[in-house]
Amino acid sequence: MAKSKTSFFCNNCGAEYSKWMGKCSSCGEWNTISEEIITIESTPKWENESKVRKAKKPQPVQELSHQKEDRINLLDNELNRVLGGGMVKGSLVLVGGEPGIGKSTLLLQVALKASSLRILYVSGEESEQQIRMRAERIGIVNKQCYILNETRTDKIFTQLANLKIDLLIIDSIQTLQTAKIDSTAGSVSQIRESAGELQRFAKESHTPVFIVGHITKDGSIAGPKILEHMVDTVLQFEGDRNYGYRILRSHKNRFGSTAELGIYEMLNNGMREVNNPSEILISQRDEASSGVAIAATMEGGRPLLIEVQALASSAVYGTPQRSAIGFDTRRLNMLLAVLEKKSGFKLGTKDVFLNIAGGIKVDDPAIDLAVICAILSSNYDIPIPEKVCFAAEIGLTGEVRSINHAEQRIREAEKLGFEKIYLSKFSLKGISKEGFSIEIIDHSRLEQLFKSLFGRN
Repeated sequence: MAKSKTSFFCNNCGAEYSKWMGKCSSCGEWNTISEEIITIESTPKWENESKVRKAKKPQPVQELSHQKEDRINLLDNELNRVLGGGMVKGSLVLVGGEPGIGKSTLLLQVALKASSLRILYVSGEESEQQIRMRAERIGIVNKQCYILNETRTDKIFTQLANLKIDLLIIDSIQTLQTAKIDSTAGSVSQIRESAGELQRFAKESHTPVFIVGHITKDGSIAGPKILEHMVDTVLQFEGDRNYGYRILRSHKNRFGSTAELGIYEMLNNGMREVNNPSEILISQRDEASSGVAIAATMEGGRPLLIEVQALASSAVYGTPQRSAIGFDTRRLNMLLAVLEKKSGFKLGTKDVFLNIAGGIKVDDPAIDLAVICAILSSNYDIPIPEKVCFAAEIGLTGEVRSINHAEQRIREAEKLGFEKIYLSKFSLKGISKEGFSIEIIDHSRLEQLFKSLFGRN
């Protein structure tokens, strides 16, 4: 017979308490602790059978068996890159993103593409008819892709025991319910226990699992924070609804780098992989415009050329406005202070607005020089030549600082037909200018660069 007990959980971090408290001592949040009823049932038959194995003993680290991770090619270059070269067998991957951003479309497209794998797509949010309509819109036929509309974990594992699969997709973790917990779907205890069962299934059967997770209004994945600790990889699918481009980032990856980036374009027939994002992130225009500068940035091992747009105008009200989209506003204020103090440009009475074209967010400090040049170009209404790009970090003393992967940035600009690139002279150690068809202009101080670019101090 099942035994029930009452416990209290923090909705933010998942910490458990024996009684209600106003403040969570684990994460420090107020009024996030709620009461839940927990039902402890006998272990299901499928779990008993999987746990019949030899007990493990501690071993010295030198004697542990070592073998290279066996990865599965998902036939999606962008997703493979973000995962670190493919899906590792037995791994648990959490995919988060805003509603309607394309999480379900991306994973269903992956399931339909991988025709050599037997895949089970479990949906607790959409009916079988809705999934069929999306599959017809994508236009890929795969007889090895199975669809299951179910939310009970015991019934899902019963189907898994009968169907030998190579990949499992759960859409979403907030809809699952386990018989061990007597609470509603989406509660802290349900999410934690359901994720724990999926984790045990993935590790014991060496079957990779994709889990779709909802996010809260502040952008974090809904549910207990322990969910992100339990999984092997956390991917964030983001983008602006006003743009067709979607960015896939890795926030945690036990089997690869977290600096890689995948870019997709949302179309009527699914997600299109963008192999050369530099061409789509730079606007095409008939004539040069002031306030536009091209920056050579890096996302992981991928060089990108992005367009920085700036607008500097006289402040209508007393306090000038500082606004940035896709760029850190605090760093924008710092760069404006450097221009004011070290270079003598009077921007204290100007409204400054900054935008990274394409709807992407960039945190690479190497775009500092492009930001400053775009602001000054708008302030003096002097267009920057179209075939000129920038890659340098700006220090608080006004120096043009060196950056990493300078040669890769130069190669990308050269490949896209740019004629000049402005860098720090300290970035050219071991790099010969004669080996490039693009003109490399290097400076160490902002004053020298402004005189070379705009013809003024």
